[in-house]
Amino acid sequence: MILSIIIPVYNEEKTIEKIIDLVLKTKLPNSFEREIIIIDDASSDQTKKLILKKIQKIQQKNQIFLITKPENEGKGSAILIGLKKSKGDIIIIQDADLEYLPKYYSSLLTPIIDNKSSVVYGTRIRTMKFKLFGENRTPLILHYLMNRFLSLFTNLLYGSNITDMETCFKVFTRKVYNQIEPLNSKGFEIEPEITSKILRKKINIYEVDIKTIPRGYNQGKKIKWYDAIFAICTLIKNKII
Repeated sequence: MILSIIIPVYNEEKTIEKIIDLVLKTKLPNSFEREIIIIDDASSDQTKKLILKKIQKIQQKNQIFLITKPENEGKGSAILIGLKKSKGDIIIIQDADLEYLPKYYSSLLTPIIDNKSSVVYGTRIRTMKFKLFGENRTPLILHYLMNRFLSLFTNLLYGSNITDMETCFKVFTRKVYNQIEPLNSKGFEIEPEITSKILRKKINIYEVDIKTIPRGYNQGKKIKWYDAIFAICTLIKNKII
């Protein structure tokens, strides 16, 4: 079987080489080969140059592909291109910022291999304790609260029971991808679009606990508070239409 790993990137010169190394070195279940598709959303830094340099050093170059977009349109637009390019039996979306680590791939794939579900989300929420103050306070509290609200709103609209709708780690089979096409979102609203279309098809979303390394805006985080408004609109639109 082939695992397609979709990596949308935009101005990730500080982390792109490391994430490629981790994705390549991460052990997959025995029956899996990997297909890595990196989509550069018109980065203005050295990201593209570093990716090309990295690819030149990789022995099995047929494992990894770089697609360069002529203009910056958003994370969703990059994911859409990667999905259309992919050929794998199972697809996983991987951010390039080292917030989500590939070491969880086997855990995320296991429920699909065991036929427990055809969709698996990596949830951060069940391993993250909410704490307002102190040394171990919850990072990016506003984002945490917005995500909790969006997950609850999704559950109310679609009768689901997910805890982390906005997670990057979304894993699904080729069959599911074909069922939820067409996807159209060009920005961060790609997350609720994928989720809502899966739930509209009455497909169960299986969640696996993961831990992430949150980063702040000074480290390059791009999603903003107002993206929650677009997410709400996307969830409602896909429920009605």
